[in-house]
Amino acid sequence: MKKIQDSLKQWEDTSLKKVLDRSPERQEEFTTESGIPVNRLYTPLDLPEWDYNEALGFPGQYPYTRGVYPSMYRGRLWTMRNYAGFGTAEDTNQRFRYLLDQGMKGLSIAFDLPTQLGYDSDDSMSEGAVGRVGVAVDSLADMEIIFQNIPLDSVSTSMTINAPATILLAMYIAVGEKQGVPPEKLMGTTQNDILKEFIARGTYIFPPEPSIKLVLDIVEYCASHVPKWNTLNITGYHFREAGANAIQELAFTLADAITYIEKAQERDLDVDYFAPRLSYSLGCYMDFFEEVAKYRAARRLYAKIMKERFQTENPKSRLFRIFTGSCGSTLVPQQPINNIVRVAMHALMGILGGNQAIHTACWDEGYALPSEDSARIALRTQQILAHECGLGNTIDPLAGSYFLESLTNEIERQAAAYLQKIDVMGGMLGAIDNGFVFKEIQDSSVKFQQRVESGERVIVGLNKYGMPSEGELEDQEIFAIDESVEGAQKQKIAGIRARRKAEDVQKQLADLEQAIDKEENLMPHIIEAVKSYATIGEICGVMREKWGEFQASTYV
Repeated sequence: MKKIQDSLKQWEDTSLKKVLDRSPERQEEFTTESGIPVNRLYTPLDLPEWDYNEALGFPGQYPYTRGVYPSMYRGRLWTMRNYAGFGTAEDTNQRFRYLLDQGMKGLSIAFDLPTQLGYDSDDSMSEGAVGRVGVAVDSLADMEIIFQNIPLDSVSTSMTINAPATILLAMYIAVGEKQGVPPEKLMGTTQNDILKEFIARGTYIFPPEPSIKLVLDIVEYCASHVPKWNTLNITGYHFREAGANAIQELAFTLADAITYIEKAQERDLDVDYFAPRLSYSLGCYMDFFEEVAKYRAARRLYAKIMKERFQTENPKSRLFRIFTGSCGSTLVPQQPINNIVRVAMHALMGILGGNQAIHTACWDEGYALPSEDSARIALRTQQILAHECGLGNTIDPLAGSYFLESLTNEIERQAAAYLQKIDVMGGMLGAIDNGFVFKEIQDSSVKFQQRVESGERVIVGLNKYGMPSEGELEDQEIFAIDESVEGAQKQKIAGIRARRKAEDVQKQLADLEQAIDKEENLMPHIIEAVKSYATIGEICGVMREKWGEFQASTYV
């Protein structure tokens, strides 16, 4: 180390000084997106007392910094799981089948806002929002259409659904049974992360305690009946989209995970019973090296938490399995074709970060729903990286970089410090209640926006390198939802109500109400209710009557 220190000093005093005297460095602050200072040069001096086995180890072994599986992409490539869903069930089925034909290996469903909030398409609260940001699902009939001619025993499905996740999963299980696929063969994920809805996204329905109960109902039920299902995808992505930096995103995600695990233990669930089916979602943002370091730090810190705090014995309980997606907030409507480059970088971050599934956004998402062509380009981006670039030939290829390892260490250190603060507040529920998390995200968001507006943070096409005709999208083909979708969905739900057996529906809803009173696991009762073609609004209506709705506080 002394020799390196002496050599570094000599380099600074001679070669570097001569260049800086002639041509000084750029007059800007060199930091990561999260504000971590970035040195001019990194050497072994930046990793004092660094121990390979303790900090890195080997893929598939504790602390999993280098990956959660021993062979990583040499054994199997990451799952290409592009997010899709719009309009009616028929529209979404057509898009899914198109993407599968193009080589996509996993489905990821976007639901419209009424579905996310537990309202039927013919509810007055749904007016103007049906099929707009995802597919409208009112009853089992819609789910049957979405997966028509898509065999559920050979495709993995991710559902971005939270407050009514029990209902949508029940529908999926029922569709599987109709296809002859038993629950134990179903593969996929329900996001099912209600805590981040209270913090960053807002599509909650019920108060925190019954909401967490529903989350754990899925966790408990699937561990016994749907063993290949990832029951809870704890999601930091939306913290990032709300304005959190990389360190906050990771810390708040882990704080949520700790809360869910502790609540499950209060329910007398053994952590090694359910933790192997937990998964995680983080965003792909702008700072390439910080994002890669974030994923590596996440695996290591989580493994330590699960081993030391929760004393897990099953190695699978310590795996931080990551689904990453392009952060939509990084996509710019000005010169939108440039977003293809941004999305390729997002995918590269996820691949070099060793993630298990990756979503690449479509270049036109900055101003419209994706078209079929842009969805294909997003998928082709991953396929090119997978098959043409040699990225999957070796595991964790950036390991040993003095910069990356130093950055991984610092992100882990700062995220752990956040967790200590949150513990003092009584955990994540306390940090939500006192407004700490909201304020941290808000302050980070404002700081970033100020940097963009001042020009300190360059966004190509937005605040630098603009073009004279900027801001006009007349030349871009915009994919739009047919105005007839809402009317068609209302007719469909009316037809379902007319054809189903009303007495069966009422019986199943009454059984559900009794199960709530008895504090039973609601999944079996919800499955029976959806099989009777009770609608999402009717099932959520029973829960609303029992639990009420959550009213958010305003934090200043």
